[in-house]
Amino acid sequence: MRHRLTRRELLGRGAGLAGAALGAVAATPGLSPAWLISRGRLGGPAAAAAQSALGRWVTRASLPFARTEVSVAALGGKMYLLGGYAHGRVDQPFNQEYDPAADRWRDLAPMPRGLNHVGVIGVNGRIYAFGGFIQQNRNAIADAFEYDVAANRWRMIRSLPAKRGAMSVAELAGKLHLVGGRDETSVGAHDVYDPATDTWAQRAPLPEGRDHLGLVIVAGRIHAIGGRFNTFANNTNLHHVYDHQTDSWQTRAPLPTPRSGVAAALLAGRIFVFGGETTGKVFSENEAYNPATDRWTVMASMRTARHGTGAAVLGNTVYIAGGGLTVGGSQPSTANEAFSLS
Repeated sequence: MRHRLTRRELLGRGAGLAGAALGAVAATPGLSPAWLISRGRLGGPAAAAAQSALGRWVTRASLPFARTEVSVAALGGKMYLLGGYAHGRVDQPFNQEYDPAADRWRDLAPMPRGLNHVGVIGVNGRIYAFGGFIQQNRNAIADAFEYDVAANRWRMIRSLPAKRGAMSVAELAGKLHLVGGRDETSVGAHDVYDPATDTWAQRAPLPEGRDHLGLVIVAGRIHAIGGRFNTFANNTNLHHVYDHQTDSWQTRAPLPTPRSGVAAALLAGRIFVFGGETTGKVFSENEAYNPATDRWTVMASMRTARHGTGAAVLGNTVYIAGGGLTVGGSQPSTANEAFSLS
C-alpha cells in the first residue's frame, strides 16, 4: 500500500531539497543564489532559503535632507553623518545623529569647518575627523578634530603629517590607522594616530596607493579593499591585508566587482562591501568576503544604489544613509537603509 506523505513530511523533504540545491549552487563555479534567483532559475523552497541566506534590507527614517560624500561613524549604538555635499554646496559642516531605537535623526554641533571626504571613526566616546577636501574632491587639508559626543563639543587635535582626503580609517589596539587617500593624486600613505598622546607614526604604506577604498578590521588585521587610482575611470579590485606585528601587507582574493566610493563593514565575521561608482554607473552590489576561506559571495543588493557614503554597524545590523544616486555629486540622497542577515 502506497504511503501518503503528511504535510510535515512534505515540508521536511522540501527543506532537504532546498539545502541540496543550495549546496549544488555553492559548489558550482560562477553561480550564486542571487544570480539564479534574478534569472528565475531557482524557485520554491530553494529560492526562499537562498533569499534568506543573502540577507535582507529594510527602509528606515530618511535623512532630514539629501546629502552625499558624507563621512560615517558608529558610536554608542548610534550613527553619525559628517560633512559632505548638501543644499548645493560641497563644504558643509553638518553633524547629524541617527538613533535606530527611536528611528529618528537629530542635529548636533557642526564640524569646525565644512569639508567633504573626511576620514572619520568613533572610539571611546569620541569621533575623530581627519583631513578632507574644501572643494569638490580636491584641495585637501591636514586639519584633524575630536568630537566629544557627551559634551557635544569639538576641539582641534594634532594635524595629519600631510594634507589628504578620501582616506579610510580603522581602529586597532587603541590606535587609529589612516590608509590611502589623495592629495593631488592617489597615495598609499599609512599614518597611525595615538589619541592618548596626540602623536603620529608612520607604518608600511599600502602597496598600491589608492583612494575611496573600504577599510575593515578582522581578527587584528586591516583589510583594504577596492578603491581607485585618481579617478573612478581607474577603479580596482585589489584586496590587501595588513599585519601590524610584521608591519607588512599581503594580497587576498580580489573584490569581484571593481569599484570605488564604497561602504564597507564587518558583520558576523564577514566583510561586506556595498555600493560604489564607476564611469556612467552607480552600484547596488553587495559582496561579502569570508576571511576563513578567502572567498567572496554575492549577497542581497542594496535597495537604492549609492556611492559617497559609509556603513555603520549597530548591533547585528548595517546602516547606510545618504550618498550619491548618480556618478559624481549632483544628486544626493535621503535614503537610509538597513541590512541584516536575519
